[in-house]
Amino acid sequence: MQDGTLLAAVDLGSNSFRLEIGRYEHGHIEKIEYFKETVRQGAGLDEDRNLTAEAMQRGWDCLARFAERLAGFPRAHVRAVATQTLREARNREAFIERGSQILGYPIDIVSGPEEARLIYQGVARLLPQSDERRLVVDIGGRSTELILGRQFTPSAVASFRVGSVAWSTRYFPQGQFTEQAFQTAEIAAKAVLDEALDTYRRDTWDVAYGSSGTVGAVGDVLVAAGGPQGKVTLEGLDWLYRQLLAARSAERVRMNGLKEDRRAVIGGGVSVLRAIFQLLDIDELQVAQGALRQGALYDLLDREQPQTDLRASTVRGLMQRFGVDEAHARRVAKIATGLFLGAAADSERAARKLDWAALLHEIGQRISHSGYQRHGAYILDQTDAAGFALPELHHLSQLVLGHRGKLHKTAVELTDPQFVLQLMCLRTAVALCHARRDPDTQGFSLQFDGRRCTVRSREGWSASYPQSAHLLHDENLCWQKTPWEYVTELR
Repeated sequence: MQDGTLLAAVDLGSNSFRLEIGRYEHGHIEKIEYFKETVRQGAGLDEDRNLTAEAMQRGWDCLARFAERLAGFPRAHVRAVATQTLREARNREAFIERGSQILGYPIDIVSGPEEARLIYQGVARLLPQSDERRLVVDIGGRSTELILGRQFTPSAVASFRVGSVAWSTRYFPQGQFTEQAFQTAEIAAKAVLDEALDTYRRDTWDVAYGSSGTVGAVGDVLVAAGGPQGKVTLEGLDWLYRQLLAARSAERVRMNGLKEDRRAVIGGGVSVLRAIFQLLDIDELQVAQGALRQGALYDLLDREQPQTDLRASTVRGLMQRFGVDEAHARRVAKIATGLFLGAAADSERAARKLDWAALLHEIGQRISHSGYQRHGAYILDQTDAAGFALPELHHLSQLVLGHRGKLHKTAVELTDPQFVLQLMCLRTAVALCHARRDPDTQGFSLQFDGRRCTVRSREGWSASYPQSAHLLHDENLCWQKTPWEYVTELR
């Protein structure tokens, strides 16, 4: 990536939406602009876990304002990431579809572990390099992430469904602060976070850091009260707890350093933070400057080059874990991506995703050979895969699901021309590699024009490889019940 390139990250959090724009210079990203709006989507989930119309509109209105600033940014230079509220919302697709149109860039919903990985990357990139063992705590609106790591590499990541908005709504519903309310909230938080005890025990880290949201807000209040800069201590946290009890309600809280948008959720945030201090035996938390949005910015750099793209190593790990026949998978991937780039030469990113799907197309065989494509699709839809957003994994799962057999099972995705071309190339490659050896593709081509795919061979190829020709003619029949044509001109 060239020096001077502008990159942007949009963080669709449960409490706030954030936009950060940075300039890439000599391997680092310098912050240029930062925008934050309190949207409080996490408080807009109804009893059926649907976002209310008002909550969705607040989010869309914010994205429209962000879109004006992002106008003209190349698609590859913007990453929009959605977290726990949209992971939970049953009607998330409605919000994401319109939100992506308004923003002008795709919005990726990331899994909890992937959110944690991005948070750690953002924190680590803005810390001085050292060999210290780090614990990173991030208390968001509806989830809390815990990460262990050294330098830029996380060793353990976890996400828990407990956060400042959720706990404020549930345990301080009228904003009333009492000892009983705090005690109940802290016990509930510990019950959720209890499974972290073994992995994040005190002897596994040297320094604890707190990222964004609640930790930043508490840190600001403690500094304004004369506490140490950039630290949240157990003593300071106890002092803040007593101040909240004295105020008796969120509405009556008046503290230097506490921003207005934090007042309504400070009770829930402090109760979760106190629970974490007690559970993990923390005396002092350093307030980190990095957060999810910086992690998303640096992730854009890694995705720019195949050799640094974490998703590629994740795919290799899945292949090993599920005992994929690597030689055959790479054979199919080479043929599929070659056909795809021959038909769509300017689609290298889509070719990379096709390559991953081809490498994983037999991942389900470890479960059962019968209908293994369904098992493979299920694995990809359910796995936590570092570097991947949930929509990306679903895209791969649908390619794996559709690489053999009838096509009706991928009917929704068959409205996307790029997906259709990827699937045609994958199915063609699987047919050509049916003997599990390198096929003869000299003079073989695949063209995609409008809604028609044409596969051609050189003279005599069909007679030399009758089984391959038969499988490709059958492919013609498979596509007849779809809006797309697959035509074979095999000689």
